[in-house]
Amino acid sequence: MTASRACALSELEQDAALRVEIDGVPMAVVLDSNGEVHAIGDTCTHGDISLAEGFVEGDTLECWAHGSAFSLRTGKPLNLPAYEPVPVYVVTIDGDDVLIDPTLTK
Repeated sequence: MTASRACALSELEQDAALRVEIDGVPMAVVLDSNGEVHAIGDTCTHGDISLAEGFVEGDTLECWAHGSAFSLRTGKPLNLPAYEPVPVYVVTIDGDDVLIDPTLTK
């Protein structure tokens, strides 16, 4: 499978998450304060909550419901109640396009 366009780079707001879905795979796409774009699984592993509705702080995305923060780089939860990681996807930037392959994880 090849990477698909998830969104435009210009659609992303710094330190905010955007929910996208590629081939049925929900993802949270984040432009961090360093200008890096990350894509992680959008569903909190503690509950069926969209992480894109959460809060970006540094290189983490925090679930708004119960406060578990996930690393944007590794997908690992940094605190309870979540203990299972979310997938982290490889992101490619091509001009203004954010490309993600939903089958290619880090």
